[in-house]
Amino acid sequence: MTDCTHAVLSGLAEIRSDLEDLYRDLHRNPELGLREHRTARKASNALRDFGYEVTEGIGGTGVIGVPANGDGPTVMARADMDALPVREQTGLPYASTVILTGSDGTEQPVMHACGHDVHVTALIGCARLMAQAKDAWRGTFVALFQPSEENGDGAHAMIDDGLTAKAPQPDVVLAQHVLPYPAGYVGTRPGPFLSAADNLRITVHGRGAHSSMPQAAVDPVVMAAMIVVRLQTIVSRELAATTPAVVTVSSIHAGSGPNVIPDNAVIQLNVRTCDDATRTQVLKAIERIVRTECEASGSPKAPEIEKTAAFPPTVNDEEATRRVAEAFAAHFGHDAHTIDLQTASEDMSEIPQAFGAPFTYWGIGGIDADLYAEAAKNGTIAQDVPVNHSPTFAPVIQPTLDTGVSAMLVAALAWFGS
Repeated sequence: MTDCTHAVLSGLAEIRSDLEDLYRDLHRNPELGLREHRTARKASNALRDFGYEVTEGIGGTGVIGVPANGDGPTVMARADMDALPVREQTGLPYASTVILTGSDGTEQPVMHACGHDVHVTALIGCARLMAQAKDAWRGTFVALFQPSEENGDGAHAMIDDGLTAKAPQPDVVLAQHVLPYPAGYVGTRPGPFLSAADNLRITVHGRGAHSSMPQAAVDPVVMAAMIVVRLQTIVSRELAATTPAVVTVSSIHAGSGPNVIPDNAVIQLNVRTCDDATRTQVLKAIERIVRTECEASGSPKAPEIEKTAAFPPTVNDEEATRRVAEAFAAHFGHDAHTIDLQTASEDMSEIPQAFGAPFTYWGIGGIDADLYAEAAKNGTIAQDVPVNHSPTFAPVIQPTLDTGVSAMLVAALAWFGS
């Protein structure tokens, strides 16, 4: 550990209990995208307490805090704040019981099923330690709290609201995500790290009739079922086995009763790809399959294929990642790894791209190490280790929080310390 890193991190033990309490509070009180008002207030109030100059309401609920500390690099660190419409099933004493009204007007249970509460807590902890040890570093640290990552529109909302004019130009942008790896683990990856994602809503049209008279109908339920089955062949039969991609049908809705054949069905799906060529190929295959199946079924109307959200691929800057990886190896030792390519997706990269700045994004583990080791021994990681967006996903508080705070500090100080 460098003298600079030691000086800043030496205060971690003193604030650990406060951070754990903050994490429990955030976990118990999740908020959906672009409605993270309570979380944003927590972040902005904390930053002001640390002596940061704070700008609120960027893109709705986005927050930045800046403590200028002399001449030196400008490092931006980003954390996402939003939760998911998932009913928590962790059984934790601080589990969420929050019910919110969704954008469709229905009531939805909400939980931090993706670990953004860890990200917010870690960045607040990092910001506090940076403020407490200003004598140990020089430059400008920008703490950025982003809304609505899950919807893929939060980074864009901040940019549209003038983020690049409201925040200093960064020399590098840093971000991290808690993942289903053992707690204490940190993993970097140069180049492609997270996949691109495209969400599609497909409406297929049939002809409604009485369920006892199918000869009078064009059944959109059967049409949708054939499409769903055929979509499974894109990855298995149209892509090479070495080409990573995922096509998941996550929702089918048709009809309202047992004795009526409806006149349409709506399919929602999610596509993950890791390069532009594969992305184009898969999306074209989806359109071909949908249109051909509708024609084969005698659909009276062409299908509607809408892209409802899109996430860019996350491609880490090689040099920035090398610098962070070296700093992690020196600080974390055998807990620092090269992480596998991930099929999850993020909108974070839009922020450094708007500034024209390099970025690096890494993963930290949040799973109880003994549970993970037992699952690995039994070959049951996929079955026994909760993953992000699961109703049972809840990172263990420690050493996850210590790792998240330390990783962000060590990465930032790889610039400030030089």
